[in-house]
This record gives sequence, C-alpha cells and structure tokens, in this order.
Amino acid sequence: MLLLTPGPTPIPERVQKALLRPMRGHLDPEVLRVNRAIQERLAALFDPGEGALVAALAGSGSLGMEAGLANLDRGPVLVLVNGAFSQRVAEMAALHGLDPEVLDFPPGEPVDPEAVARALKRRRYRMVALVHGETSTGVLNPAEAIGALAKEAGALFFLDAVTTLGMLPFSMRAMGVDYAFTGSQKCLSAPPGLAPIAASLEARKAFTGKRGWYLDLARVAEHWERGGYHHTTPVLLHYALLEALDLVLEEGVAVRERRAREVYAWVLEELKARGFRPYPKASPLPTVLVVRPPEGVDADRLVRALYAEGVAVAGGIGPTRGQVLRLGLMGEGARREAYQVFLKALDRALALA
Repeated sequence: MLLLTPGPTPIPERVQKALLRPMRGHLDPEVLRVNRAIQERLAALFDPGEGALVAALAGSGSLGMEAGLANLDRGPVLVLVNGAFSQRVAEMAALHGLDPEVLDFPPGEPVDPEAVARALKRRRYRMVALVHGETSTGVLNPAEAIGALAKEAGALFFLDAVTTLGMLPFSMRAMGVDYAFTGSQKCLSAPPGLAPIAASLEARKAFTGKRGWYLDLARVAEHWERGGYHHTTPVLLHYALLEALDLVLEEGVAVRERRAREVYAWVLEELKARGFRPYPKASPLPTVLVVRPPEGVDADRLVRALYAEGVAVAGGIGPTRGQVLRLGLMGEGARREAYQVFLKALDRALALA
C-alpha cells in the first residue's frame, strides 16, 4: 500500500530499523542519553530560546495540543478557527475552563491578521491560539504576523505546528511562539505515538494550571530534564524519533521545503488537467494538497477506489467532509516517484468513477 495520507507518512528504512533495536528500560542511562539527543535535535527545529522545555510526550499530536492548554494558569484564550483542528483547540480550551473566544474565518481562507488585531484591542487575552497549517483545508496561516500581534497585546502565543515543523522554516523565537507542538508521524516521518513539544520560558511560568497528572508539564520536565520517573516512555519510539530527526537535519529544512513545494506544484497541475480544483482560496499549505474532485465524481468513493488500487489518501474532515481529497506531502510523502504511482492509479480509478 502506497501511503499518501496527510499523516501518518511513510517511514524511511533507517527509522524502521531503529524500531528493531533491543528493548531497554525507560530509565536506562542509554535511553536517557537518547532522550537528551532528541531534545537537542528538537531544539534545533523549534528554536524555543533559553530556559525552554523541549520534550516528546507519549501520545498523539492531540496530546501535545491539550498539554498546552491543560497547563495554562487562566484564560481567556482567543482561538483563531478556520478548520477542524483549530476547532479542536477551542473545544479543548472550553473543557479546561479557559473561557475561549472563537474568532471564525471561512474554511479555505487564511486567518486575517487585521481581524485578529481588532479582537485584541477589544479584550485582554492570556493566550492566542493558531493552527499553523490547517490539515483539514490545506491552508497555511500567517503565524509570524499573529505572533507579533499577540506579543504586542501581552498574550502568550500557542501554535499547532503539526504540518509544518520539519518541512517549513520555523523558529519560535522569530515567530513569537510560546508553545508549539507536532506529531511524530507527520513532517518528521516517524511512527505515530509521540508528540514533540516546546514551551518557552514565559510559557513555563504561566503553566501552573495542572489540570491533569499525566499532562502536568512540570512532572514531564522532571523526567526529560533530570531523568526522574514520570511514566513508562515508549522506548522504541524514542529510538525511531531520534533517527527521523537526524534524517531531517541531515537533509535540511530548506531542501525539504523545496521538495514539498515542487511536488505540490507539479501534482496540482496534473490534477487540474484532470478536472480537480484546489480547495484553498489563498495561502495554500505546501505539505497538504486539498482538492475538490471533478464535477460528478464523489470524493469519498474516489478515496475508496484509490485504496483498491493500492494507494491510500484521505477524504475530507470537518468542514471539508465528503467534498475533497487530501494528499500528504510531508517527509517521505513528498516524493515525485510516489506521486507518479498515484497519478497512474488515479487515472484507473477515474475511469471507473
């Protein structure tokens, strides 16, 4: 099966082999050394500044999302919503009693900094939350502009970097980000099960909410920074993540970005020639290509037909459910050879549609 979903992504051979290493205890000195190496490499990608907490939580990217809210001392939180995953942030903020205020934008369009600036003048917020790359719609949001507005307003800036970290230029310091997270199975092309996070020194000072034992980042820091016991970590996933991070840094983010953008542009032109239409109205996300099928073709049926041809892609989610195909161009998914196979399978599937 050719895996071209917007997560999980294909795993390189070196990462796959790392999963075959002998099991060790989660407090074994060798495992703690691996953890330190993971922190060093994640810090190079996140660039969170001095005094930051960098770790890989044992769970999916959604755990990383929730940790950044469960630890916040108080609200209100301004949540910028233009898709399914930003809506998830709002739901979590409400569950944790953070008095979220949702600022909605049309799906398929990026967040408008001018609208955010107006909202920040009306009320004082503890945090502003943004999804950098909205996976449900394929839109890239203006993180740097929003970060500058948040800082000007004296608010912390929370950023979902699930479809950007490791494939697009990223610096928490330059973008004004206080808390960011991703999922191991996305741009890093590691197995699912880990949520890399980074919390700035300012975020750590504000993270005194402690609404949950497992999510308590002070307890997590005890393990990641001092080797103390918090929970049993998935050791083999740590080995795999370290290998994946090495591959990212060896190739370089600039090269990976160029690879994704080139494949995106080529595949989009091929799809347009077959009658597909891009879903994003502006600011497309280079790592997730979202398209409407040709007139008269059912999107979900086409996803199933492609699966029958040996190619896994995703249908819509949230506001795009039943309307689109979503194709992953993250990590090992952004390869021209893979999409040559996809296009041949697509032509066969369309002939039967």
